[in-house]
Amino acid sequence: MSDIQTLLSIPPENLRWKLDPRTLPFETTKELDPLTEIIGQDRALEAFRFGLGVRKEGYNVFVTGSSGTGRMTTVLKILQEMAGTEFIPDDLCYVYNFKNSESPHLLRFKAGMGRKFRDDIHSFVENLKKDVPMLFESEDYLTMKKEILEKYEEKGKQFFKDLDARVKEEGFAIVQVQIGQMTRPVVMPIVNDQPTPMEKLESIVERGEYPREKYDAIKNKHHQLTEQVDRIFMEIRDMQREVQKQLEEMDRYVFLKSVTNPTDELKKTYDNEKVHAYLDEMIQDMADNLNVLRMGPQQPMAAGVALPFTQGNPFLPYSVNLLVDNGDTETRPIIVENYPNFKNLFGTIERVVDRTGIWTTDFSRIHAGSLLKANGGFLVINLLDAILEPGVWQGLKRALKANCFEPQTFDPFYIFTTGGMAPEPIPLDLKVVVISNAYLYYLLNAYDEDTRKIFKVRADFANTMDTTEETIRRVGRYIRMKSDEDGLKPFDRTAVAGIIEEAVRMTGRKEKISTHLLSVGELLIEADFRAQQEGADIVSARHVEQAIRSRIYRSNLIEEQIQEMIDRGTLLIDTEGSVAGQINGLSVYMLGDYAFGKPTRITAVTSMGRGGVINIEREADLSGSTHNKGVLILSGYLRRKYAQKKPLSMTASIAFEQSYSGVDGDSASSTEIYAILSSLAECPLRQDLAVTGSVNQKGEVQAIGGVNEKIEGFFDCCRARKLTGTQGVLIPASNEQDLMLRPDVIEAVARGEFAIYRVHTVDQGIELLTGIPAGEPDAEGIYPEGTIHARVHDKLEQLAKGLKEFGEEEDEQKKDNTRDKCKSC
Repeated sequence: MSDIQTLLSIPPENLRWKLDPRTLPFETTKELDPLTEIIGQDRALEAFRFGLGVRKEGYNVFVTGSSGTGRMTTVLKILQEMAGTEFIPDDLCYVYNFKNSESPHLLRFKAGMGRKFRDDIHSFVENLKKDVPMLFESEDYLTMKKEILEKYEEKGKQFFKDLDARVKEEGFAIVQVQIGQMTRPVVMPIVNDQPTPMEKLESIVERGEYPREKYDAIKNKHHQLTEQVDRIFMEIRDMQREVQKQLEEMDRYVFLKSVTNPTDELKKTYDNEKVHAYLDEMIQDMADNLNVLRMGPQQPMAAGVALPFTQGNPFLPYSVNLLVDNGDTETRPIIVENYPNFKNLFGTIERVVDRTGIWTTDFSRIHAGSLLKANGGFLVINLLDAILEPGVWQGLKRALKANCFEPQTFDPFYIFTTGGMAPEPIPLDLKVVVISNAYLYYLLNAYDEDTRKIFKVRADFANTMDTTEETIRRVGRYIRMKSDEDGLKPFDRTAVAGIIEEAVRMTGRKEKISTHLLSVGELLIEADFRAQQEGADIVSARHVEQAIRSRIYRSNLIEEQIQEMIDRGTLLIDTEGSVAGQINGLSVYMLGDYAFGKPTRITAVTSMGRGGVINIEREADLSGSTHNKGVLILSGYLRRKYAQKKPLSMTASIAFEQSYSGVDGDSASSTEIYAILSSLAECPLRQDLAVTGSVNQKGEVQAIGGVNEKIEGFFDCCRARKLTGTQGVLIPASNEQDLMLRPDVIEAVARGEFAIYRVHTVDQGIELLTGIPAGEPDAEGIYPEGTIHARVHDKLEQLAKGLKEFGEEEDEQKKDNTRDKCKSC
């Protein structure tokens, strides 16, 4: 191994952060207390408690963070802590508005009293159904009614008696004639001892069977008597109306007197002005519609068929719609709406079709949604679910900005809607917690100015937490808690150490542990399953390793197929020898929750020209913006290094060979520099080394992502072809602190079969790849002979001179051609 290899190689102990199980102060998790607090989210917890504690308008909470970091679990845990029992929200009821049926009244009661009020009103009405018919059949009532009717009948008889006597004196008689459904008294003359209608008498006169003079006298007298009869008949009808009015007033008096005591009892029980006003209006409406109560408890009928509730129930206005019942609520309500469509979140006003085919509704069909059920407490929704539902986000914003809510029906795709039901608005006093990822939060803030007004607090959940003794201890207690919750076997200290190491690997940083507790919980379940298969009573590190391998095996089909293509030569990758202008880059493939690395051949071809660096991927529309930026930075490095005293007269093309889907990221920019320098210096690059790392214009190699997957991907490729002991990977020195390599890679490094090199600059990398020093310039900027930079300088000078000479020859040829043309002219 050369001096630079020894200097830059990373020792095996630095390739992975390890937790010594012997440092854990327990044998199994059975000895630990289950975790009761939230770990690794101090910032989010402080913000969340602040938002819930401020009882001011707009201080709702926007929770952001990656899925699986325990956002929902944490939110529910804190809400349960803060719910308390000192305040239980009121019950909400809608009742009929007897003055305007389309605007139901809202009544509020202490928790549990709404249900009692509904039942009391129901009992009150049911009792009236039974008592009122009996009330109007009582002896006292019938006696009073009889007295009034007898007075009327006596007066009417006296009228008809006096009239009958006078009519007889004049030779007439009063005959009752049926006219439609009514009977009316008619005056008729007596002819031949028989009452004869005037029309018949007129026909007799025309036939000459009765004297006309006598007929004319009878006709005149008949007219006078008819007028008197009509006048008396009208007086009798007026008397009938007066009697009817007296009977109705008597009925009202009897009814109101009978309901005074039960109504007063209700008012004492519910000492509220709005309730009292409702009871008074209800009693007055009953008094105005006593026929409804006189029907008794039977269901009204139409054509022998019972009418539906809303179409034929005359007692509907006397019922109570208990919208929100908090009678069984012991703390402030916590409502998690997992399906926040408009109906579930805001409730609805149902519609029915009556017998005529018309859509109708009423106050009894108003139903509460999660927003009202959570009123006085907390509502939790997922932002992505909410914004995908029509009308939900707009409706939520309006309600929170106005601090009140008016139930309504939302049906934008329905052509025919019901009439304008406008229930009395309901004041809101609740905290809304919206859960989302950071991207949606920033997007919503950018395009919706109301977001900042109604969600003034953001609780951001971190993806990682510091690797400290306290954190490790809490993770152990978390494992104990999950074991109890899911019925898992105890985990020994080696299993806990393995799980924590895997959680550190998830973050890609040695000093951090992942807060993605969902993945940790899944690993616990899978390790427990492996222990069950072996019949072990305790989960150990062996079972954790089996679970990790099994998880990888279930997801790495594509990885194996790519490796097969490399093994059979379909994908051209060299792991031995040296080639100029060719190098092994490293790529990371993301397949859902699984990522793996594989080498990619990168080639560079340089030539005389003025084209600069040509990115073939960009020319083919296969390059992302970040990769394009990396190529431009690469060009800047070349100009800074080699074009200070002469123009950069070259054309270089760079390609990711056998790449047909797309390339992005700048982690190959250092790799591309090495390929170009190799091509210009005509120095072959080692193919048993793979390279990753971005670069700046000063030639400093910068950190990249996915370093573990990239190293392991090239290691697997080399192992498939047999490890030679010279193979390895060049990574940025700043990525050394991110290494959490697999144990098999570390073991190969320890045996000297594989190597990991940390590189700070391009100069260090090119020396490792070629075995030739990069070279340091002297005071005059001249590099030592034979170094990489000296060779590149020489080659660039040759290209510049050749380009100049070619240009001069071309110009001379053009002049000769011009002279020849002139001679021919």
